[in-house]
Amino acid sequence: MTDADVDGSHIRTLLLTLFQRYMRPMVEQGRVFAAVPPLHRIELVQPKKGQDKYVYTYSDNELRQTLLEFQRKGVRYKDSIQRYKGLGEMDADQLAETTMDPRHRTLRRINIGDLEAAETVFDLLMGNDVAPRKEFITSSAATLDRSRIDA
Repeated sequence: MTDADVDGSHIRTLLLTLFQRYMRPMVEQGRVFAAVPPLHRIELVQPKKGQDKYVYTYSDNELRQTLLEFQRKGVRYKDSIQRYKGLGEMDADQLAETTMDPRHRTLRRINIGDLEAAETVFDLLMGNDVAPRKEFITSSAATLDRSRIDA
């Protein structure tokens, strides 16, 4: 389980590389999962009967789509949408409900392809060969979302 943000993705890559190198049989047997914690929490104003008071989204794009859908349907929500900067920002009940409770959580089974992709990224960004890393940084600079730096 790692944070839902970019730093969490980096840590997940490191962990997957660890599993790739030292615990590969666990992955081959389908026994490794990644928890998918939410990135945002939307609090509904006067939810309808049977409707949850909180709606969780897992990406910025999903948040935008959800808010557009709420506006289209006239669903009211509090303007202060909570963005979790990490698992530590969730209280115990929120973490239990969204990420630990088998009735609500989302788990992603890790497969060999995930491990190979993680190791490729790890080798590219952390390996000894500087040239591919420099090429990646140079070619990716144009797609950088500057608003997310130090977010």
